[in-house]
Amino acid sequence: MRDRQLTVSQAARALGRSITTLRRYDRRGILRARRDPANNYRYYTEDDVARFRQLTEAGRDQRELAELAQEVEYRFIDLFAGVGGLRLGFRDVGKGHCLFSSEIDRFACRTYEANFREAPEGDITKIGEGAIPAHDLLLAGFPCQPFSLAGVSKKNSLDRPHGFDDPTQGTLFFDIKRILKHHKPSAFLLENVKHLERHDRGRTFQVILDSLEGLGYHVHQKVIDAAGVVPQHRERIFIVGFDRDVPFTFPELPIEGPKLESILDPHEEVDPKYTLSSHLWGYLQDYADKHRKKGNGFGFSVADPDGVTRTLSARYHKDGSEILIGQPGANPRRLTPEECRRLMGFPDDFRFPDDVSDTQRYRQMGNAVVVPVVRAVAERLIGTLAAHYPPLMQTSLFDGPSNADAG
Repeated sequence: MRDRQLTVSQAARALGRSITTLRRYDRRGILRARRDPANNYRYYTEDDVARFRQLTEAGRDQRELAELAQEVEYRFIDLFAGVGGLRLGFRDVGKGHCLFSSEIDRFACRTYEANFREAPEGDITKIGEGAIPAHDLLLAGFPCQPFSLAGVSKKNSLDRPHGFDDPTQGTLFFDIKRILKHHKPSAFLLENVKHLERHDRGRTFQVILDSLEGLGYHVHQKVIDAAGVVPQHRERIFIVGFDRDVPFTFPELPIEGPKLESILDPHEEVDPKYTLSSHLWGYLQDYADKHRKKGNGFGFSVADPDGVTRTLSARYHKDGSEILIGQPGANPRRLTPEECRRLMGFPDDFRFPDDVSDTQRYRQMGNAVVVPVVRAVAERLIGTLAAHYPPLMQTSLFDGPSNADAG
C-alpha cells in the first residue's frame, strides 16, 4: 500500500510547525521534502512525519515532561489578561512568578484582582516596553474579535474594518511583537480563535508567523479542541515559540471528555431568572424556523446533557441561544455564570466579585481560555524549558521588582 502523501501545509499542521519552519528544516536537511514527479510539488509522506515526530520527542512522553516542569522556576508576564485564565493554567506548573499583567476592561480587572490580589496595569498600547520587567515567558491571549468568524461577519455587515485593518484591536499583535523584541524572553504562548489561520486567506496568520520568526523564534502552532477536558466544543489556536530550536510537541488531550451534565446544577436549585421568558423563547423559535426554511443553520441550541455544548461566546448574555438547557415543564434556561465557570474549566476557588454583574460574568467567561487546556500546554512548554534550557531564574540587580507572589 502506498504511503499517503501530505502537502507542506498538512505536514506543518500535523507537526505543529509553521510552513516557514518546515522550509528551514528542508534547507538544513533536518526534514527533507520530496518532489512529486507528476507536477514537481513538494510533499511529505506520513512515514516521514511519524519518524520526525518520534525523533523530536526523544522518548519523552507527556508525563515525563510534566514531571520535569514542576522543577522549573520562571518569571512571566500576562498580557491581555482578561480574568487570568492563562495565568491559572500556569499556576500549578513549575514555580512561576508573575511580574506584570495588563488588561483594559475595568470589569475584568475587578475579577482578576479578586482572584490574584493585584490589579492589572491598563492599556498596553500606552505602556512602554522598558516599563515592563524582564521575564522568561510571555503569555498573551490577544483580542480575537478582529479575526473570529463571527467578528468578521459582523464587521463586514457594518462595513467596518477587521483583522489588522481594525484600528483598535487588530494591531495589538504588534504590541506583543515590540515587547518580545525588547525583552527577548526564552519562550512565549499566544492564544486566539481558530479562524485566525484562515483570516484574509491566510495572509494575516503568515504576517504573524513571519514577524515572530523574524525575531529569531522557532514557532509551533496547533488548533486544540477543549472537548477532551471540558464538555464544550471550543477550538482555539495556540502558538508557542522558543528562542532556540528545541523539540516541542503539543499535548494530546483525551478523546472522550466529561459530559455537560457534570457541570450543571440541579434544576430546582437554579434561580428562575435564568429561565427564558415566553416572549424570548418564542422569538428564538421563530428566528430558527425562518432560517431553516431558507436553508440556513442559524438558530438556538438546546444542549444534550449527555454530550458537549457549542462554543460559549461573549454574547451569551444577550439570549443564551447557543447553549440552552432544557427544563421539565418550563421554557429552557441559560447556563448560570457559575455553570459557565465550570464549563470553562475554572477552579472552584475562582470567584466573581459581588459588584460584577451577570452580564459581565458571561462576557468574561465567553472571552476566556479553557484552563485545563492551558495547563496541558503549560506542562509541555515548561517541561521543554526544563529539558533544554539552563536554570531560568538568575538574581540580577537590574531585574524589576515583582508586583505579585508566585502564581
